[in-house]
Amino acid sequence: MAALEARLAALLPARLRPDDTPQTPVRRLLRVALGLFLGFAGVNHFTNAEEFLAQVPPYLPGPEVLVAVSGVVELLLAAGLLLLPRWRAAVGLAALLFLVAVTPGNLAQYTEARDAFGLDTDAARLTRLLLSPLLWVWASAAADLWPRPRRR
Repeated sequence: MAALEARLAALLPARLRPDDTPQTPVRRLLRVALGLFLGFAGVNHFTNAEEFLAQVPPYLPGPEVLVAVSGVVELLLAAGLLLLPRWRAAVGLAALLFLVAVTPGNLAQYTEARDAFGLDTDAARLTRLLLSPLLWVWASAAADLWPRPRRR
């Protein structure tokens, strides 16, 4: 297992390689909370698929498949964030890229006035869309993608 980890780590830029440095308690909390959030969302892709279908932009083919695949991706990201803390930078970057990639779904839900997740007004849908960057910041902080401030 260690040999596989070393080979995989060698493929990544230094910043994304496994890190044994302990996270600050706040960043650890952010990482665990993001893992739980993504895990909950991933399960909901299968238990509440109709709600997620409202977010698939109409120009994308196979909405049911996209909902299922994105659910699996969220479950894998959740597992990585919760079970592989040494890999937090790589998994966190993957989570960040995933959250950016699903933003067009939030945009489609707003622009097409699709009701889902209790978002049944333009204001509610717009609020969700505008909160997307906060998810990106959350993933970045949880993954230690920002440098730590230096103490003097």
